[in-house]
Parts: sequence; C-alpha cells; structure tokens
Amino acid sequence: MMNMRFLYLLLLLFGLGVASLSCYGGQAETFGPFAAHYNTFNTNQLTPDVARAYGIQRSASRALLNIAVIRQGDEDMGTPVRARVRATATNLAGQRRDLDMREIRDQDAIYYIGVFGISNEETLNFNVSVQPMGQQQAHEFSFRQQFFTR
Repeated sequence: MMNMRFLYLLLLLFGLGVASLSCYGGQAETFGPFAAHYNTFNTNQLTPDVARAYGIQRSASRALLNIAVIRQGDEDMGTPVRARVRATATNLAGQRRDLDMREIRDQDAIYYIGVFGISNEETLNFNVSVQPMGQQQAHEFSFRQQFFTR
C-alpha cells in the first residue's frame, strides 16, 4: 500500500491539476499567523488508489473541497494545525448544501475534505469557517467555483 504522505501529495496534485509544487497549492486565505489553503476539484481526477484509500467515490458528478490550515512561521511551509472547519456551498438558484468536512491526519499533515454532488456548468458559492484549535474566533471567507462534468 502507498505511503499516506504520498497519497496526501497525490490528492493535492491531482486536485490542483498543476505541474508545480507550490506551498500547499491552490488558493489561500491568510488571517493572523494562519493561512487556510483550499482547492476544489472533481473526484474523477483522483487515482483509483487515492480514492480507495480515502473512501471517496470517483465520479465526474462529484467534487471535493480540500482545506489545510497552516500556522505560518520560519519554516518553509509552516506548521499544519488542527481546526474546526465548516463549509457550505450554494448554487446560483439559492440551493444550499452543508458540507460534511472530515479531518485527515497523516504524520505531520492535517487537512479537511468534504465531498458533494455537482451538475455540469454549475457554479457554487462556498462559505468557509476556519477556527484553529486554541483560537477564540473563527475566520470566515468565501469563494466561487464553476464545475464541469464532461
């Protein structure tokens, strides 16, 4: 079986669809000493091994939200931290979906994933709340993503 750290990297790389290895990839929302790195992608972009390892159904009509919370510091990539992560996705017709975000831990890596259904050319507005453990206040941010199933 593949090393879990390698699976983590594959999950990020396939999800991002990029060739470069930037710091946790995707987009980031910075707040205080923390950054929430996030990305979304169709689950059919995962390899069968990665999908099986995480219990994710590969499908063009399913997508995944991936969030990693990092305490920024002197280290090159910062330090992953546990957090309370909540997310919703609302389509342009106003239909809201609460995403069940689950924590994935592997050695030093900590990230949160939520899987949800999508339609072709569907645009979703995501609202995310991230509260790093030990912090009194959550940080909220929003972003928009369009998905394609073909």
